[in-house]
Amino acid sequence: MQRVFEQLGESEKFICPQLPPSPSEAFALARQLVSEFSADGFAVVGSSLGGFYATAIAEATGCRAVLLNPAIWPARDLAQYIGEQTAWHSDDRFFFQPAFIDELQALTVETITRPESYCLIAATGDEVLDWREMTARYAGATQRIIEGSDHALSDFAQYIDEVVSFCER
Repeated sequence: MQRVFEQLGESEKFICPQLPPSPSEAFALARQLVSEFSADGFAVVGSSLGGFYATAIAEATGCRAVLLNPAIWPARDLAQYIGEQTAWHSDDRFFFQPAFIDELQALTVETITRPESYCLIAATGDEVLDWREMTARYAGATQRIIEGSDHALSDFAQYIDEVVSFCER
């Protein structure tokens, strides 16, 4: 995504911080980063737990969101991972605290209010999360269901233009 924005000459529009392990701190950082924009002036993109955060940001601000194999109920799904963990895209280690489950629950959006503001990209081959929960959660949203693939969306490059187009609406 960063390369695409650089190629478009809009690298300043791409913000992708490393989020802290604490869900409340991650949400606070994201809220701070988008606070200077009007809801129609930005979109958020999130994968997995980032998709959960993107939903919380979209509901809080009214912006658009693209969700890539998003976590639907992370308070439920991550309770079994309390303890030391390794970051998904690196060997960095962190401690997933029991309090993070409560923080996730506090950030959970029970029902999305503007399905037209969401674009879901879900892979039926996701080995971590159930794509059927994703499609049910984002009923009424733009949905791209990919047959096969995986949780990391290893074939994501072929969907970048679709993501950028939805973000630029």
